[in-house]
Amino acid sequence: MWTTIPVAPSYWLRNATLPDGTRADIHIADGMIAALAPAGTGEGGADLRGGMVLPCFTDIHTHLDKGHIWPRSPNPDGTFIGALTAVMGDRERSWSPEDMERRFDFGLRCSFAHGTGAIRTHLDTYLPHGANTWAVFSRLREAWAGRIALEGVSICPIDRFAADEGRAIADLVADHGGIMGFVTRLDGQGDDAIPPGFQDLLDHCFALAEARGLDLDLHVDESGETASATLQLIARTAIRRRFKGRIQVGHICSLALQTPEVIEDTIRLVAEAGISVVSLPMCNMYLQGRLAGRTPRWRGVTLLHELAAAGVPVSVASDNCRDPFYAWGDHDMLEVFREAVRIAHLDTPIAPWHDAVSATPAGLMGHEGTIREGAVADLVLLRARAWHEALARQQSDRIVLRRGRAIDTTLPDYAELDALVAPATSG
Repeated sequence: MWTTIPVAPSYWLRNATLPDGTRADIHIADGMIAALAPAGTGEGGADLRGGMVLPCFTDIHTHLDKGHIWPRSPNPDGTFIGALTAVMGDRERSWSPEDMERRFDFGLRCSFAHGTGAIRTHLDTYLPHGANTWAVFSRLREAWAGRIALEGVSICPIDRFAADEGRAIADLVADHGGIMGFVTRLDGQGDDAIPPGFQDLLDHCFALAEARGLDLDLHVDESGETASATLQLIARTAIRRRFKGRIQVGHICSLALQTPEVIEDTIRLVAEAGISVVSLPMCNMYLQGRLAGRTPRWRGVTLLHELAAAGVPVSVASDNCRDPFYAWGDHDMLEVFREAVRIAHLDTPIAPWHDAVSATPAGLMGHEGTIREGAVADLVLLRARAWHEALARQQSDRIVLRRGRAIDTTLPDYAELDALVAPATSG
């Protein structure tokens, strides 16, 4: 460690730089932030020499049940349909409860070591397989309680909810204390146009959620086609039905390619409906605009600046990790934030955007995501003294505190998964 964290119930972190750039001394007592004082006030403890102190991260959109299958099921062409086909095949061949639990737990250990304190993961919920997925999720949610707070969301195409299967999925989600989710496309298809009968299906899904008191978290308009424009319908439906639950939408890539008039109207409706938005910059850059032999023409991210300016709660998250939808990643939300800043120009100034991986998603999950007196001392300490240092170099020597105690930040070895996914090759 670049500084020594006392093993004591009460100590100071001196000369710390907070996310907004201010300097402070932080008093930790009994696992809580007991005081924030002007720099130079505290005595003893750890001298951070200007190093940054961040709240532990919240990753509000992941797919932990899919993670780390790339070695056995790579995406053959890097496209969205290629990813969908590869994952469907891998799920049918290999997703036993043991396989899912070991990969899922591996992802949680990576997240924990990097400093994530809360995760919302989408879970493939195709019956009857979905029952096993949710059982695995519930076991791990209990096993990880007190280290990572876990929320689960169903994911399947919207037409899966059309008949008895939809009621069974909604009941399964409710039985496990989850969030109801789906993608706004039909089974086996891409997000290229509004599916036939979409409004009726949407109202049916809202009704299923309402009857069970479930929140919604939806995959929406994940393509570069302007015909993929279901977000307005979702917002109008929420307003018309006076939906009482929370709604989050992810991706909405095609919004960036709409006309200015459609963009303005859509953002107004999203704000009126109280919908929150999560963008997945790394995954969407990987999948969107991909044509063989051609350099991609656009980033694939949604209109973060415009949405935030309209008062819409905006987060960024990791999405997929080492699976056919995204070949890379390590469940590291500092990496996610660094890449989001670069991809979507979340700078000048950077500091307010830090809420997109902390206060905003944490609040949506009902957790703390700020540094304040009285908060639990779940913190990430960086040697970097400012954002221009923190985002320029990988912070591999970060220190993670949970309830004021430094944890072991050793990452799990990929070799642990060899028996499941086959040894890695150079490809």
